[in-house]
Amino acid sequence: MKCITLTVDGIVMYKGKIVLIKRKKEPFKGKLALPGGIVEYGEKVEDALVRELKEETGLICIPDKIVGVYSDFNRDPRGHFVSICFTVKPVGGELKAGDDAEQVYLLSLEEVLKSELAFDHSKMIKEAIENGILPKM
Repeated sequence: MKCITLTVDGIVMYKGKIVLIKRKKEPFKGKLALPGGIVEYGEKVEDALVRELKEETGLICIPDKIVGVYSDFNRDPRGHFVSICFTVKPVGGELKAGDDAEQVYLLSLEEVLKSELAFDHSKMIKEAIENGILPKM
């Protein structure tokens, strides 16, 4: 029996820009992506989001709004990964790359929309704008 892997992704607005990471590992090694990762067994998705964002960006964040659930079988070449995407509010920490992130970037919304992001992260950003969760440019 094959299983689905549950993941979380976070759209972090920090100093008026969006936090992106440069992936250190495959899949999509070297590509820009939203910070996030796999929910561990027994872990609440909100707790996984806070943990993953701290590990990858150094920021302490709290979940704000759910952008959506992304379950397309082809969104991750490793298998069937379902992601819950949240907007989050940074409340502490220091911005620095860690764990699966080679580097951390701050990009304007306009720059993010022009960038080719890993997985379906561009779709997450666009839907957050369309649904009024992120400001329109």
